[in-house]
Amino acid sequence: MYRLIKQEGSARRGEFTTVHGTVQTPGFMNVATTAAIKGGLSSYDLQDIRCQVMLCNTYHLHVRTGDRAIREMGGLHRFTGWDKPILTDSGGFQVFSLAKLRSIKEEGVTFNSHIDGRKIFMGPEESMRIQSNLGSTIAMAFDECVENPSTHQYSALSCERTTRWLYRCKEEHDKLNALHDTVNKKQLLFGINQGCTFPDLRIKHMQEIAKLDLDGYAIGGLAVGEPAEVMYEIISAVEPYMPQNKIRYLMGVGTPCNILEAVRKGVDLFDCVMPSRNARHGHLFTWNGIININNACFEKDMSPIDSECDCPVCTRHSRAYIRHLLKAKEVLGLRLAVMHNLYFYNSLMEKIRNALDEGNFDEFYHKYINILDKRAVLYK
Repeated sequence: MYRLIKQEGSARRGEFTTVHGTVQTPGFMNVATTAAIKGGLSSYDLQDIRCQVMLCNTYHLHVRTGDRAIREMGGLHRFTGWDKPILTDSGGFQVFSLAKLRSIKEEGVTFNSHIDGRKIFMGPEESMRIQSNLGSTIAMAFDECVENPSTHQYSALSCERTTRWLYRCKEEHDKLNALHDTVNKKQLLFGINQGCTFPDLRIKHMQEIAKLDLDGYAIGGLAVGEPAEVMYEIISAVEPYMPQNKIRYLMGVGTPCNILEAVRKGVDLFDCVMPSRNARHGHLFTWNGIININNACFEKDMSPIDSECDCPVCTRHSRAYIRHLLKAKEVLGLRLAVMHNLYFYNSLMEKIRNALDEGNFDEFYHKYINILDKRAVLYK
């Protein structure tokens, strides 16, 4: 259940209550694709970096270790040791992005596994069953992820199919939650808004799926190569048609400034692989902008990554040490860099919430919107 606490313009401060705990929003979900954060972080580490929600990948867990095996072990929460909310995506994005050969029909999608080439069929019912086996807190509906750019005609037909699939998802989800041996009988279901970059299709699709009164609604199919301004235009077009009393999730977004802009436009929940992926290449976020820790200027720099950060890395280690570890290809370097970046993102969301609580989000937005995504200016 989502509770809207207050608003500043379109920016929303809220709480989202689930069977696995309450999420303070706006919030960021840390992406644990195969039930672990790339870079060597466990679910216990997530506690230390102020993570609220862990996001796991339905497709990847289906092909390795297998959702049925995870079900036998008590579901993702017991499997990983994480006792807070977990969101599982539907697998749709991976089906459409990883499968070289695929056949889309009304029933679902047939494709070859990117692991061993075996043929797999996934449709709305299959996605719901996999996510039920995983026992996640939140299940995402199975949708078609349209290539961007795409024609208006194909996008319209795709939206209609995604709507039909959503009805099937809800029916199957309700059945699974009612079974006596379901891992999580209170699993929630989010629908996904599609429509490529066509505002009319986005609005029409949002109006249609809002009729189902789901637990939450996501905006999908963005941040896939279109200019940021186009993404912001779509969010602004769709937002008035999203239910006020439901949580809103912008999938796969994004940079710190993307998040600031989307919060300002009414989004509550985010996820992105960027902080962990960038960290593994030495690109670290700070409150003064982005630094590349691999640069020679940090070779003997004994200051922390960010003097304004109180994460477990900045309070213990220097820029010089992190750089040394990455240059030496030590796994610890990846771990510490990822830990810092994820802490930064979680801290960013915490500061956004505090600004909303205090009624000065607009001031916070203008202070950082032109800083956080740019290269930091370093002073000697």
